[in-house]
Amino acid sequence: MGDYRGVSELQETPPAAPASPAGTPGREVPGAAGQPPVKPVLSAGAAKRANASVMGMIIALVLSIAAFLPIVLMNPSPKTDGYRPNVNVSAVAQNAADVAGFTPVAPDAGDTFRANYARWQSGTGSGVPTWEVGYLTPKESFIGLVQTRQSNPTWLLQQVKSAPVTGTRNAGGRDWELRDTGKDEKSMVLADAGGTTVILTGSAQLDEFTALAAAVVKDLEGKSGTAGPASPGSTTDATVSPSAVPSP
Repeated sequence: MGDYRGVSELQETPPAAPASPAGTPGREVPGAAGQPPVKPVLSAGAAKRANASVMGMIIALVLSIAAFLPIVLMNPSPKTDGYRPNVNVSAVAQNAADVAGFTPVAPDAGDTFRANYARWQSGTGSGVPTWEVGYLTPKESFIGLVQTRQSNPTWLLQQVKSAPVTGTRNAGGRDWELRDTGKDEKSMVLADAGGTTVILTGSAQLDEFTALAAAVVKDLEGKSGTAGPASPGSTTDATVSPSAVPSP
Protein backbone atom coordinates (compact mmCIF):
# COMPACT_ATOMS: atom_id res chain seq x y z
CA MET A 1 0.00 0.00 0.00
CA GLY A 2 1.41 3.32 -1.04
CA ASP A 3 1.89 6.22 1.39
CA TYR A 4 -0.85 8.69 0.56
CA ARG A 5 0.77 11.29 2.75
CA GLY A 6 3.54 11.80 0.27
CA VAL A 7 1.11 13.04 -2.30
CA SER A 8 -0.49 15.42 0.20
CA GLU A 9 2.82 16.97 1.20
CA LEU A 10 3.71 17.69 -2.43
CA GLN A 11 0.50 19.58 -3.15
CA GLU A 12 0.97 23.36 -3.09
CA THR A 13 -1.63 25.64 -1.58
CA PRO A 14 -1.92 28.93 -3.50
CA PRO A 15 -1.02 31.85 -1.24
CA ALA A 16 -3.86 34.05 -0.13
CA ALA A 17 -4.04 37.41 -1.79
CA PRO A 18 -2.88 40.19 0.56
CA ALA A 19 -5.66 42.35 1.90
CA SER A 20 -5.89 45.71 0.26
CA PRO A 21 -5.56 48.67 2.67
CA ALA A 22 -8.75 50.57 3.11
CA GLY A 23 -9.11 53.43 0.70
CA THR A 24 -6.37 52.29 -1.74
CA PRO A 25 -7.41 53.27 -5.31
CA GLY A 26 -8.00 50.39 -7.65
CA ARG A 27 -8.36 47.78 -4.91
CA GLU A 28 -11.61 46.58 -3.45
CA VAL A 29 -12.11 45.93 0.20
CA PRO A 30 -13.44 42.41 0.79
CA GLY A 31 -17.01 42.44 1.90
CA ALA A 32 -17.61 46.09 0.79
CA ALA A 33 -17.83 45.59 -2.97
CA GLY A 34 -21.00 47.01 -4.48
CA GLN A 35 -22.33 48.52 -1.24
CA PRO A 36 -23.24 52.26 -1.26
CA PRO A 37 -21.89 54.49 1.60
CA VAL A 38 -24.07 54.66 4.65
CA LYS A 39 -25.82 58.02 5.13
CA PRO A 40 -27.11 59.10 8.56
CA VAL A 41 -30.83 59.60 8.62
CA LEU A 42 -32.53 61.90 11.14
CA SER A 43 -35.89 60.98 12.39
CA ALA A 44 -38.75 63.41 11.94
CA GLY A 45 -38.69 64.29 15.62
CA ALA A 46 -34.93 64.97 15.67
CA ALA A 47 -35.16 67.15 12.56
CA LYS A 48 -38.00 69.12 14.11
CA ARG A 49 -36.01 69.72 17.29
CA ALA A 50 -32.94 70.87 15.32
CA ASN A 51 -35.03 73.36 13.32
CA ALA A 52 -36.64 74.62 16.52
CA SER A 53 -33.19 75.34 18.05
CA VAL A 54 -32.10 77.35 15.01
CA MET A 55 -35.32 79.35 14.96
CA GLY A 56 -34.95 80.05 18.68
CA MET A 57 -31.47 81.48 18.16
CA ILE A 58 -32.69 83.71 15.32
CA ILE A 59 -35.62 85.00 17.38
CA ALA A 60 -33.33 85.73 20.37
CA LEU A 61 -30.93 87.67 18.12
CA VAL A 62 -33.76 89.75 16.64
CA LEU A 63 -35.12 90.55 20.10
CA SER A 64 -31.66 91.62 21.32
CA ILE A 65 -31.21 93.99 18.36
CA ALA A 66 -34.70 95.40 18.91
CA ALA A 67 -33.90 96.05 22.59
CA PHE A 68 -30.64 97.95 21.95
CA LEU A 69 -31.69 99.85 18.81
CA PRO A 70 -33.65 102.57 20.68
CA ILE A 71 -30.65 103.20 22.96
CA VAL A 72 -28.34 103.66 19.98
CA LEU A 73 -30.80 106.00 18.26
CA MET A 74 -31.21 108.13 21.39
CA ASN A 75 -27.41 108.54 21.70
CA PRO A 76 -26.16 109.62 18.28
CA SER A 77 -22.44 109.76 17.65
CA PRO A 78 -20.83 113.20 18.05
CA LYS A 79 -20.28 115.38 15.03
CA THR A 80 -16.90 115.41 13.36
CA ASP A 81 -16.06 118.90 14.62
CA GLY A 82 -16.21 117.69 18.23
CA TYR A 83 -18.02 119.01 21.25
CA ARG A 84 -17.56 122.68 22.00
CA PRO A 85 -18.82 123.68 25.45
CA ASN A 86 -20.38 127.11 25.83
CA VAL A 87 -18.50 128.55 28.82
CA ASN A 88 -19.20 132.16 29.80
CA VAL A 89 -15.90 133.00 31.50
CA SER A 90 -16.95 136.54 32.48
CA ALA A 91 -20.12 135.34 34.21
CA VAL A 92 -18.30 132.62 36.14
CA ALA A 93 -15.57 135.11 37.12
CA GLN A 94 -18.13 137.55 38.53
CA ASN A 95 -19.73 134.77 40.57
CA ALA A 96 -16.32 133.79 41.97
CA ALA A 97 -15.25 137.35 42.83
CA ASP A 98 -16.82 137.40 46.31
CA VAL A 99 -15.11 134.16 47.31
CA ALA A 100 -11.79 135.01 45.66
CA GLY A 101 -11.37 138.44 47.24
CA PHE A 102 -10.46 139.85 43.83
CA THR A 103 -12.09 139.98 40.41
CA PRO A 104 -10.73 137.00 38.48
CA VAL A 105 -9.35 137.75 35.07
CA ALA A 106 -11.59 136.94 32.10
CA PRO A 107 -9.53 137.69 28.98
CA ASP A 108 -11.29 138.30 25.69
CA ALA A 109 -8.99 136.58 23.21
CA GLY A 110 -11.51 136.53 20.39
CA ASP A 111 -13.62 133.75 18.95
CA THR A 112 -10.59 131.68 17.96
CA PHE A 113 -9.77 130.91 21.60
CA ARG A 114 -12.49 128.70 23.11
CA ALA A 115 -12.82 128.23 26.85
CA ASN A 116 -13.67 124.65 27.84
CA TYR A 117 -13.85 125.26 31.61
CA ALA A 118 -13.83 128.10 34.13
CA ARG A 119 -13.84 127.43 37.88
CA TRP A 120 -12.79 128.56 41.32
CA GLN A 121 -10.72 126.07 43.31
CA SER A 122 -10.68 126.47 47.08
CA GLY A 123 -7.17 125.01 47.35
CA THR A 124 -8.08 122.30 49.83
CA GLY A 125 -5.23 120.08 48.71
CA SER A 126 -2.54 122.64 47.80
CA GLY A 127 -3.41 125.34 50.31
CA VAL A 128 -3.52 127.90 47.48
CA PRO A 129 -7.00 128.92 46.24
CA THR A 130 -6.97 129.56 42.49
CA TRP A 131 -9.04 130.84 39.60
CA GLU A 132 -8.65 128.48 36.61
CA VAL A 133 -9.66 128.72 32.96
CA GLY A 134 -8.80 126.30 30.13
CA TYR A 135 -8.48 127.50 26.53
CA LEU A 136 -8.38 125.63 23.24
CA THR A 137 -6.19 127.66 20.90
CA PRO A 138 -6.73 128.45 17.21
CA LYS A 139 -4.18 125.74 16.33
CA GLU A 140 -6.02 123.14 18.43
CA SER A 141 -3.56 123.21 21.31
CA PHE A 142 -4.25 123.98 24.97
CA ILE A 143 -3.34 126.73 27.42
CA GLY A 144 -4.40 126.65 31.04
CA LEU A 145 -4.73 129.93 32.98
CA VAL A 146 -4.24 130.02 36.77
CA GLN A 147 -4.57 133.12 38.96
CA THR A 148 -4.09 133.47 42.73
CA ARG A 149 -3.35 135.97 45.47
CA GLN A 150 -1.42 133.46 47.58
CA SER A 151 1.40 132.31 45.35
CA ASN A 152 4.51 130.82 46.93
CA PRO A 153 7.72 129.41 45.39
CA THR A 154 6.78 125.78 45.96
CA TRP A 155 3.31 126.15 44.49
CA LEU A 156 4.61 128.14 41.50
CA LEU A 157 7.23 125.49 40.74
CA GLN A 158 4.51 122.85 40.73
CA GLN A 159 2.38 124.89 38.34
CA VAL A 160 5.19 125.28 35.79
CA LYS A 161 6.20 121.61 36.15
CA SER A 162 9.62 122.56 37.55
CA ALA A 163 10.58 124.27 34.28
CA PRO A 164 13.59 126.62 34.51
CA VAL A 165 13.43 130.29 33.57
CA THR A 166 14.57 130.65 29.96
CA GLY A 167 13.98 134.39 29.47
CA THR A 168 11.19 136.94 29.28
CA ARG A 169 8.51 137.64 26.71
CA ASN A 170 6.71 140.94 26.31
CA ALA A 171 2.97 140.72 25.78
CA GLY A 172 0.37 143.43 26.30
CA GLY A 173 3.07 145.87 27.38
CA ARG A 174 4.23 143.68 30.29
CA ASP A 175 7.26 141.46 30.63
CA TRP A 176 6.23 137.88 31.38
CA GLU A 177 8.68 135.36 32.77
CA LEU A 178 9.16 132.55 30.25
CA ARG A 179 9.75 128.98 31.45
CA ASP A 180 10.28 125.95 29.22
CA THR A 181 10.50 122.26 30.13
CA GLY A 182 12.07 121.36 26.78
CA LYS A 183 9.28 118.80 26.23
CA ASP A 184 6.72 120.98 24.40
CA GLU A 185 5.38 122.24 27.76
CA LYS A 186 6.01 125.90 28.49
CA SER A 187 4.74 128.60 30.84
CA MET A 188 4.46 132.39 30.98
CA VAL A 189 4.28 133.94 34.45
CA LEU A 190 3.13 137.47 35.38
CA ALA A 191 3.98 137.88 39.05
CA ASP A 192 2.76 141.47 39.56
CA ALA A 193 -0.77 141.39 38.20
CA GLY A 194 -2.68 143.74 40.49
CA GLY A 195 -1.72 141.86 43.63
CA THR A 196 -2.14 138.47 42.01
CA THR A 197 0.00 136.03 40.03
CA VAL A 198 -1.15 134.81 36.62
CA ILE A 199 0.36 131.70 35.03
CA LEU A 200 -0.28 130.44 31.51
CA THR A 201 0.82 126.83 30.92
CA GLY A 202 0.37 124.46 28.00
CA SER A 203 1.71 122.95 24.79
CA ALA A 204 0.66 125.74 22.42
CA GLN A 205 3.08 127.79 20.34
CA LEU A 206 4.55 131.01 21.69
CA ASP A 207 2.55 133.24 19.37
CA GLU A 208 -0.64 131.80 20.84
CA PHE A 209 0.72 132.29 24.36
CA THR A 210 1.46 135.89 23.48
CA ALA A 211 -2.02 136.54 22.13
CA LEU A 212 -3.68 135.17 25.25
CA ALA A 213 -1.21 136.95 27.56
CA ALA A 214 -1.95 140.28 25.86
CA ALA A 215 -5.68 139.69 26.39
CA VAL A 216 -5.00 138.97 30.08
CA VAL A 217 -3.14 142.28 30.51
CA LYS A 218 -5.89 144.17 28.72
CA ASP A 219 -8.51 142.68 31.02
CA LEU A 220 -6.43 143.48 34.10
CA GLU A 221 -6.00 147.07 32.96
CA GLY A 222 -9.74 147.35 32.59
CA LYS A 223 -10.19 146.40 36.24
CA SER A 224 -9.22 149.80 37.73
CA GLY A 225 -5.69 149.67 36.37
CA THR A 226 -4.66 146.70 38.43
CA ALA A 227 -2.30 145.32 35.84
CA GLY A 228 0.67 147.15 37.33
CA PRO A 229 3.23 149.36 35.59
CA ALA A 230 4.15 148.68 32.01
CA SER A 231 7.74 147.95 31.10
CA PRO A 232 9.71 151.03 30.00
CA GLY A 233 9.65 151.40 26.27
CA SER A 234 7.44 148.34 25.83
CA THR A 235 4.94 147.91 23.03
CA THR A 236 2.11 145.57 22.36
CA ASP A 237 4.32 143.49 20.09
CA ALA A 238 5.77 140.40 21.71
CA THR A 239 9.51 140.04 21.93
CA VAL A 240 11.72 137.32 23.34
CA SER A 241 14.73 138.17 25.43
CA PRO A 242 17.91 136.11 25.06
CA SER A 243 17.05 132.90 26.84
CA ALA A 244 19.30 130.61 28.74
CA VAL A 245 19.64 127.06 27.50
CA PRO A 246 17.95 124.72 30.00
CA SER A 247 20.43 122.44 31.70
CA PRO A 248 19.89 118.73 30.91
